[in-house]
Amino acid sequence: MPIRELTTEAERREAVPILRQLWADERPKDVLDWTGADDYHLFGQYADEELVGVAGVLVRQVLHHDRHAWLYDLVVDEAHRGAGHGRALVRFVEDWAREQDCAHVALASPLAKEGVHEYYEEMDYERWGYVIEKSL
Repeated sequence: MPIRELTTEAERREAVPILRQLWADERPKDVLDWTGADDYHLFGQYADEELVGVAGVLVRQVLHHDRHAWLYDLVVDEAHRGAGHGRALVRFVEDWAREQDCAHVALASPLAKEGVHEYYEEMDYERWGYVIEKSL
């Protein structure tokens, strides 16, 4: 089950329906546009030459944080969930982040998504703080 970076517009366009399973309120064009940002890396998991999952990552070093890979998007196509594709993508991102001299992989998750929190905790991720925001 190969994983590779999706760099062309055609590859990123193929990933949009999967990403919209996470970002259903976003227009397909907007999803395609943000996957093309210079510092955004989109990785795709394939099974039998079919794209089944994606992970979107930015590398950041902000003020008091060590250099880290921020995992913005991790989505496995609903029809392919439960087969280990998500875990494979997370492991791939962790290895990639080490190659980029990152000290951590980090992400944010809504408080109501307890299942998501447990999923990451099973892979040794720790809850250590809160993301606090205000809509404007």
